[in-house]
Amino acid sequence: MKMVIGVTGGVGAGKSTVLNVLKEEFHAHLIMADEIGRALMEPGQTCFGQIVEAFGEDMLKEDGKLDREKLSELVFQDQEKLGRLNHIVHPQVKQAVRQEIDRAAKDGTELIVIEAALLVEAGYREICDELWYIYVPAQERVKRLYENRGYSEVKSYAIMSNQLSDSQFRRGCDFLVDNGRSLEETRQQIAKRLAGRGVAELKQQRTGQAPELNSDCGGRK
Repeated sequence: MKMVIGVTGGVGAGKSTVLNVLKEEFHAHLIMADEIGRALMEPGQTCFGQIVEAFGEDMLKEDGKLDREKLSELVFQDQEKLGRLNHIVHPQVKQAVRQEIDRAAKDGTELIVIEAALLVEAGYREICDELWYIYVPAQERVKRLYENRGYSEVKSYAIMSNQLSDSQFRRGCDFLVDNGRSLEETRQQIAKRLAGRGVAELKQQRTGQAPELNSDCGGRK
C-alpha cells in the first residue's frame, strides 16, 4: 500500500537534506513539483503559450524561451499577476504530479514524496497522506543562504516575506521536522514518524537494520 508525503518549508530550510534521507534510506520515489513546473513552461509545453498570452512577448528571451528571472521580478511585485501565473501553472503541475504518482504506484513503489514550495497554498492536501514542514529558525536560514548561495540578508528576508510564515506552515502541515540540528537528529525524527506506517519496517527488510527512533519534535499529529 503506497504512502504519499508532501514536503515543504521556507527557503534555506534544507528540504534537500530530508529528501535525500527519504530517498537513500527509505527508497522513496521523489517528485519535484517545481522542476515539473519549469518543464511545463518550456516552449511547446502546456503552460508556455498561456504565459506568453497573459504577460506578453516581453517575457521572452532572444532564444524564444521564457525569461524566468524577468517574469519572477514582475509577479513578485504584483500579487494579482502572481495569482494569474499560479492559476496557469499550478493546475497543470498538479495533474502531472498525479500522473507520476500513478506510474510510481503501478511500479510497486510504497513511499512517494512530493516536494513543492507552495505545497500548502496549492492544495496538495488532497493528493498527500501527510504534509511535512521542514523547520529551521529564520536567522539560521539567512546564515545558510549567505554561505551556500551568497544571498544578502536583505534578499533572504525579502524572499521569506513572500512565503508562508512559520505559524502558517505549522497550521497547514501534519508533522514538523526540526532540521536545525544535526543530520543524525533529522534522520531519527524521520524514522520515528515513519515507524508503524509500514515504511520503517520496509527499510529494515531491505537493509537488515532497524531504524533508529527518537522522540517526536512537534507538528500536528
